[in-house]
Amino acid sequence: MDVRQLEYFLAIVDHGGFNRAASALYLSQPSLSQAVQALERDLGSSLFHRIGRRAVLTEAGSALIEPARAAVRSLETARASVTAVHELRAGRLDIAAMPSQAVEPLTTMIRAFRGRYPGVSVNIRAAFTSGDVVDMVRTGAAELGLLATSGPLTGKEVVAHAAGEQRFVLVTPPDGPFPAGRPVACEELAGQQLIVGQRGTGMRAYVDGLRERGIDFAIATETEHRVAILPLVLAGAGLAVVTESWRTMAERAGALVLDIEPRTALQIALVSRRAEQAPAARAFLNCALAAVDRT
Repeated sequence: MDVRQLEYFLAIVDHGGFNRAASALYLSQPSLSQAVQALERDLGSSLFHRIGRRAVLTEAGSALIEPARAAVRSLETARASVTAVHELRAGRLDIAAMPSQAVEPLTTMIRAFRGRYPGVSVNIRAAFTSGDVVDMVRTGAAELGLLATSGPLTGKEVVAHAAGEQRFVLVTPPDGPFPAGRPVACEELAGQQLIVGQRGTGMRAYVDGLRERGIDFAIATETEHRVAILPLVLAGAGLAVVTESWRTMAERAGALVLDIEPRTALQIALVSRRAEQAPAARAFLNCALAAVDRT
């Protein structure tokens, strides 16, 4: 077994099959198949069921994913450490981020990092809950994670770096039920039509908490596509409770953004593994945390 074989195996997993993986790796499909067959012989177990043109993971294949990612990451760390670590003239950094935090503060963080290390590309991977972010970092699918949480993070394999907070705000159409320029008391949301996101997110937990307190609103739309929230609000489909990171974008689009009282906020954190980090991840942590401290 060698790391190249593990990289090929993960490419098939990540790209959903042999054909797409071979294209991404610039390999012929027979060469890729031969490499995987050699890996299966070494392990003494099949990793995929070949069903027509589909490749479905076997139980052994599923068990290999996490250790394979760890092995590949370890090799990448070793290679980067040997080759002019501190210059970071090239490379790639994978960051898992929740949608709202991918707007801000991730934009500010990447601007600071790219200003100092323009040769390193940043790949943002979508995660929809804080648990998703932690899992992606823990398993090595991403080097760092950016999330928002209302409570303490769990997980012995990750460490959280505080990166500020984001308060909840209300987004309404310009002709909405509340006047501009004054905060909205959370009790005033009673009787309103709200557009909400999926369960497991901080924004959804906040509005669910309002209902538990006896504030009786109606859910007009529930969407997993967070990009749909602002167009729905502007179309008059309802109001939305979002985080402060939406303010600039929403106001530019013509929506009204109002503070909600009492002030409630999510804690923002950058998450990294406790194990040795790749140079780009260490550099990003330093740049990103310094950038949010200045804002």
